[in-house]
Amino acid sequence: MMKNMESIKEAKAWVKRKSGPDEIVRVVRDMENNGAVRSYQLYTAFDENPDYLSRILFDAEGYWIYDGELLTVNEQEQLAKFIINYVEFI
Repeated sequence: MMKNMESIKEAKAWVKRKSGPDEIVRVVRDMENNGAVRSYQLYTAFDENPDYLSRILFDAEGYWIYDGELLTVNEQEQLAKFIINYVEFI
């Protein structure tokens, strides 16, 4: 179950990759989507023009789905766990 606390707007998560260099991903809460589904936009963290890596959506019960094609299943799971454990929900 998700935490019920004040929401933060942005966080950075370390993603460990099996192939290629590890990466820090910027996780940004989609403030326009305030319904039953919470959405988090994913970007490269330190680029001047960050690459968009898609988004992760969570329902009210904490189930999530990645809406993109760039991240592996393992990378998606790492980011979902980060959001569940470290990004606080309203």
